[in-house]
Amino acid sequence: MTASIIGVGLIGGSMALEVRHAHRADRIIGVDNNPDHAAQAVALGLVDECLPLDEAVRQSDMVIVATPVGTAVGLLPHILDIVPDACAVTDVGSTKAMICDAIRQHPRRSRFVASHPLAGTENSGPSAAFRGLFRDKLGILCELGLSAPDATECIRALYAALGMRLLFMEADEHDRHAAYVSHISHITSFVLATTVLEIEKSTATIFDLASTGFESTVRLAKSSPAMWTPIFIQNSRFVCEALDAYIKNITAFRDMVASGERESLTQTMEGANEIRRVLAGINGKQQRAQ
Repeated sequence: MTASIIGVGLIGGSMALEVRHAHRADRIIGVDNNPDHAAQAVALGLVDECLPLDEAVRQSDMVIVATPVGTAVGLLPHILDIVPDACAVTDVGSTKAMICDAIRQHPRRSRFVASHPLAGTENSGPSAAFRGLFRDKLGILCELGLSAPDATECIRALYAALGMRLLFMEADEHDRHAAYVSHISHITSFVLATTVLEIEKSTATIFDLASTGFESTVRLAKSSPAMWTPIFIQNSRFVCEALDAYIKNITAFRDMVASGERESLTQTMEGANEIRRVLAGINGKQQRAQ
């Protein structure tokens, strides 16, 4: 099998490492519009070579589009235009509805399997790629009724090679859940970092007073704006819905602090502690599935 990975950064590069390790491909081709990233991907052994997009796609059995979602929307129709008949195409975008809509009427829509591996770090580029990124994480496949069975099986096998559990849902359902459990976390981190940098003009003060709690909360603010801006824009409907709910709750919390409502604050935080039980249940479920 020849696999082409469009975008050899953290996600694409880490996928390349897993595909190589699992012997899922005899040849891995990289495509990247950043010449430095392309050279790094080859030097690091993530891919065997880097080629122009059309040349890579036309000789592939599997194509993984691992670009920012804004780029993926424009690339996928062209990729489906030129892909070999038996090739399976997937993407790894954090939004699904707009991507699926972009190729919904394409005559070769059945060669595409919409997917999203829920894994990542705040780092980017080929040097950030590593094996194990996807192990025991959740992978989501969307709109399988529109994908050919052999293409679906190819991408299922890919996610098995990554060591991921699979969940199936529709694109809108995916985007709504992603807004609440992923996208709003990044927004919170970006906004907190912005707030602190505005108020704490002395970076020395931040260095001296910042604890591990602050560092872990703003870790996501180191994420790539080039990747996250199109995610927020593409999923604006559900992101704004999540933000409205978040703003309502944080405003209520602020008002309780301002008015000294000790009992209400305690009850609110005790209610939030319920997330510990939920996360423990998720982790236990994952362990039992192994």
